[in-house]
Amino acid sequence: MFDLSGKKFLVTGSGSSNGIGFASAKALQALGATVYLTSLSERVLKRGLEISAAASCANLTKPLEVKQLILGVIQTLGSLDGVVNNAGMTSVLDTSEGEFASIDDTTIEKWQKSFARNVESAFLVTKEAIPHIRKSKAGRIVMMSSVSGPLLAIRNDVAYPSTKAALVGLVRSLAIDEAQNGITVNAVAPGWVASESQSESEAIHSKATPIGRAGTPDEMAAAVAWLCTNEASYITGQMLVLDGGNSLPEQRYLPN
Repeated sequence: MFDLSGKKFLVTGSGSSNGIGFASAKALQALGATVYLTSLSERVLKRGLEISAAASCANLTKPLEVKQLILGVIQTLGSLDGVVNNAGMTSVLDTSEGEFASIDDTTIEKWQKSFARNVESAFLVTKEAIPHIRKSKAGRIVMMSSVSGPLLAIRNDVAYPSTKAALVGLVRSLAIDEAQNGITVNAVAPGWVASESQSESEAIHSKATPIGRAGTPDEMAAAVAWLCTNEASYITGQMLVLDGGNSLPEQRYLPN
């Protein structure tokens, strides 16, 4: 039923072999789409080789690099039907980089770095890509948000949830503006996901979900790919929650 033959997509943050970005690229490709991969790390070049897709490295917080990226995408693919904005911080409870902190311990530098990685990167990519996507007349933009921020919060962490909530605001604004151009704009909001970036603490917390486990990158990617199909053409400005029911219960119990 779902067919993306002839469609062309850019997937950011697709360098991890077990991440949502690469899984999304493979899911789009499985439906017939041509994909272009990008990530900050050179490992994205290996991912491209693995699925016979074009790939390049770019720092998506740098406007000039984003501009060059989109030029390269168009030169390689010829056109662009959509973008999956997956790049950004992915591990809610990973404090190794010191970006997760209460408001007392969050410096303006930490705050700005979080917004640059999670929000500005998506803004810059979308801004450069959207003139090309408009030409599709049936474009798709998918943002990778989170339940953390729009629905839930983590103790002693103000920056990450704030950025993920901001992405939903961007989605809704773009959805209103671009509907006339045939573009749908939606967000996917994962809960705990057993990806390469999952921390030990996240793995433990995932057992408390009603389903009793973390989601998988492939499960997140299936939703991303579906939002890019023609069958999802009447859905725009929405946030699709994929958290195994974790945001539902008022009473929480860990299994014995």
